[in-house]
Amino acid sequence: VVPYTRGPERSRPVDEIVREAAVLAAHGCREITLVGQNVNSYGKTLPGSCDFAGLLERLNDVDGLLRIRFMTSHPKDLSERLIDAIAALPKVCEQFHLPIQSGDDEILAGMGRGYTVLKYRSLVDRLRERVPGISLTTDVMVGFPGETEEQFKNTLQTIEAVGFDAAYMFEFNPRPGTRAASMERQLDHKTRIRRLGELIRLQNGITIQKNRQNIGREMEVLAEAPGRRGGGMGGFTRGGKMVLFTASPETAGRLVKVKVTDGGLTGLSGHMVTP
Repeated sequence: VVPYTRGPERSRPVDEIVREAAVLAAHGCREITLVGQNVNSYGKTLPGSCDFAGLLERLNDVDGLLRIRFMTSHPKDLSERLIDAIAALPKVCEQFHLPIQSGDDEILAGMGRGYTVLKYRSLVDRLRERVPGISLTTDVMVGFPGETEEQFKNTLQTIEAVGFDAAYMFEFNPRPGTRAASMERQLDHKTRIRRLGELIRLQNGITIQKNRQNIGREMEVLAEAPGRRGGGMGGFTRGGKMVLFTASPETAGRLVKVKVTDGGLTGLSGHMVTP
């Protein structure tokens, strides 16, 4: 749906993006997030040869900027050059959003995704090999037309095997005018909701387990703002995990070390160990 609603891919000029980042950094911004329908396609509509990895290299040199994040990267054309850039550039955070959508090859083919489960898992292995400790998130859809119970179970098995830090999970929703909306063997809403519930329960358990593995660790956190429920500060790790920790509001905008004392579904908690 997204490619059709947003229109053809367009890339903003490199110098324009770098200048904007420099202005933001000069005004106190410490972290930026680059957003694209598929960042792997960056630069294809621009003169010259700068790709997305090249853009990251330019932004890594911006004074005052501490962190760079981005999303989304499509599995079908994720390059070794981009993986190498994440591994090599100190300001690029160890966080990667890689939508899988389904853990079954026939469903992926029906979606027109352009990769198999094996290809996807090889990318995950490569990311974890080159960027130790990387945080991986994904998108998953259940109830695509024709999805059998066996194919749904394949998705559950894949999600469990990969072990994502978090996931955006949703049921198939037929959109008028799309190819999938007119496909045969549409699943009823009750079945789609049941499968979505199973998926959410599985991934929530994995997320809690992943977060609790950080208990006792000291992690770099960019302090952002006071916690909503009173007391302390909130911020994010380089892996994109939200952390609530004891600190004064004056720490906002600074990188601090936080010792994690607890972890749950929505993030971590702890106390600051360095000012």
